[in-house]
Amino acid sequence: MKKLIAIVAGAMISATAAFAGEYPDVSVSELQEKIEAKEVTILDVNGSKSYEKGHIPGAIDFRANKAKIAGMLPKNKGALIVAYCGGPSCQAYKAGAKVAEDLGYTNVKHLSAGISGWKQAGAQVEKVN
Repeated sequence: MKKLIAIVAGAMISATAAFAGEYPDVSVSELQEKIEAKEVTILDVNGSKSYEKGHIPGAIDFRANKAKIAGMLPKNKGALIVAYCGGPSCQAYKAGAKVAEDLGYTNVKHLSAGISGWKQAGAQVEKVN
């Protein structure tokens, strides 16, 4: 019985880890470095009202541009694409990450800290006037 419980628990942990790790995470400091080096395209998946109130500098408003996003992403399919939403418990980022992945991008990552973690780290945001 103990072996069965261990096997089931292990399978559940593996399934959770696989689901949680669908897109590799990038830290706030790593993303800041990539922004400074102009080596990243960022997708804000928080919705247009949130985007207007404050987004990561240079981020694309995914909701407003979803229909034309293919033309806004780099031609290099190996380019770094980072999607983010509200914070660690938010899953909305997956919509942007999946679109990029479906378009053939192979280096799609997730800022799990989201806009809330970005702000908590004292990083600047851009606002739409």
